[in-house]
Amino acid sequence: MSHAPQIKVPATYMRGGTSKGVFFRLQDMPKDAQVPGAARDAFLMRVIGSPDPYGKQTDGMGAATSSTSKTVILSKSTRPDHDIDYLFGQVSIDKPFIDWTGNCGNLSSAVGPFAISNGLIDPSRIPQNGTCTVRVWQANIGKTIIAHVPMTNGAVQETGDFELDGVTFPAAEVQLEFMDPAADEEGAGGSMFPTGNLIDDLEVPGVGTLKATMINAGIPTIFVDAAAVGFTGTELQDDINSDSEKLAMFEKIRAYGALRMGLIQHLDEAAKRQHTPKVAFVAKPTDYVSSSGKLVAASDVNVLVRALSMGKLHHAMMGTVAVSISAAAAIPGTTVNLAAGGGKRDAVRFGHPSGALRVGAEAALIDGEWKVTKAIMSRSARVLMEGWVRVPHYV
Repeated sequence: MSHAPQIKVPATYMRGGTSKGVFFRLQDMPKDAQVPGAARDAFLMRVIGSPDPYGKQTDGMGAATSSTSKTVILSKSTRPDHDIDYLFGQVSIDKPFIDWTGNCGNLSSAVGPFAISNGLIDPSRIPQNGTCTVRVWQANIGKTIIAHVPMTNGAVQETGDFELDGVTFPAAEVQLEFMDPAADEEGAGGSMFPTGNLIDDLEVPGVGTLKATMINAGIPTIFVDAAAVGFTGTELQDDINSDSEKLAMFEKIRAYGALRMGLIQHLDEAAKRQHTPKVAFVAKPTDYVSSSGKLVAASDVNVLVRALSMGKLHHAMMGTVAVSISAAAAIPGTTVNLAAGGGKRDAVRFGHPSGALRVGAEAALIDGEWKVTKAIMSRSARVLMEGWVRVPHYV
């Protein structure tokens, strides 16, 4: 019996912010995988090593966490005033599907550097030294991201002294602007607050009625008060992820919130939409020790935030949720804003399990409705490995 060799596909393994994933140019992917559908999903799942009932992704590029089970597809953009189209796929670890419903804010910081280094940007727009501005069309949510990528001697600068809590080593700073970040999710009507309220009474059977801010900015997110669900806002991963009952509670909150936001029509649809919405809990500042052992003083932050991704507490903070935090903090009367002390603000520094992060947002009340025109944050990115990824021919 003969066996066909594996196929190999050009790919780059990159860290972006506190996530990492496998990056592809659309033109390099197998022909059947260049278009949306079952063939694309099967190819990307096999690359990552999913579905894996053992939950380890040993036979793939994933690393068994939501932060490391990610794929990115990039191509030159056909849209006016954009350089590249960016499509993100969140690969489920133990189930056979990829969630295409949202963006990854962390990996957004690696999109510009990859595009520059892989011939997707017009060379006339790339400076020898300084900053290259990359105009990104985020195809999952239909939004624009502007990445400011540092350049040295004609190449993307990756090393530097920018430190990001949740990432062990310093690197070069990549500044990101998320333009008009209210997510255009189906059923959300394009409104930043799909229920029309800054705070809702969210009834969750078996949990209670929670004061919740449900916002579409960066990514649809449900914010509740930490105390209302029995927490302080200082929790680390093991405090949540080792308790199946707590995780089940948050999944129930997420499902009922998704229904209230119009993102799903029936509760059972939430299980097939793991990437969105996110659920997070907030608290007023207090001292705590981060996962790295560093003290985060109450005086160093405005608010504490913990967020769950793909059913687990995130080790730091998803970039898209950081956009949601910045937007909600900028608008007086949301749960995030109230926990941060109230009032109008154009920036907030929040504490997360790995440390702290500062994000900014420009918000305005227009015709009686709050609008966020831009959210701003800094991340870093680095190529970890490049060459070919291999998958069995039958995929």
